Amino acid sequence: MSRRRDFQIAFVGLKPGVHVFEFEIDDSFFEAFQTPDFRKCRSKVKLSLDKQNGFLRLNFEIGGQLEVTCDRCNSNLPLELWDEFPITVKMVEEPEVMNQQEEDPDVYYISRTESHIDVSAWIYEFINLSLPIQKSCGLEEMDGPYCNPQAREWLNREETPPPAPAENPIWKGLERFKEKGLDD
Repeated sequence: MSRRRDFQIAFVGLKPGVHVFEFEIDDSFFEAFQTPDFRKCRSKVKLSLDKQNGFLRLNFEIGGQLEVTCDRCNSNLPLELWDEFPITVKMVEEPEVMNQQEEDPDVYYISRTESHIDVSAWIYEFINLSLPIQKSCGLEEMDGPYCNPQAREWLNREETPPPAPAENPIWKGLERFKEKGLDD
């Protein structure tokens, strides 16, 4: 679904109330954006658009799967996506000014003369926000089907503490002062 027009919703012709739109997202969707940190995306986006007088409430439900590179062992790791993102779109006379002044990231302004709203940038952003910051096999899944055994072996080797250093004979004479104390 890489055609940009598929992500434009003509809200002017919709009656007030809730309208549901569903989008199938795959790797071809991301060609128009910068290269993502994942691959093999098979995502479904359910958009509930609640049309009100003067504003729209959009609720994006992101679900599906994609593949990332594990930060710990560098293996391909499948991830399940699930997240929900609300956006309020308000119709105003000067949307550019209002968007610059708005501090709430969940509020967006469009012109009263607009008839369509393009949701592709939000879908791209929300799929990326659905990814965890640290992408790893997880402690309970180490040595599991996705964990790279060679990387795991190397990490285990690095986690073992180095051997204790042998006592340095230069400090041996100082121990009698420690035992006697300074009062003697």
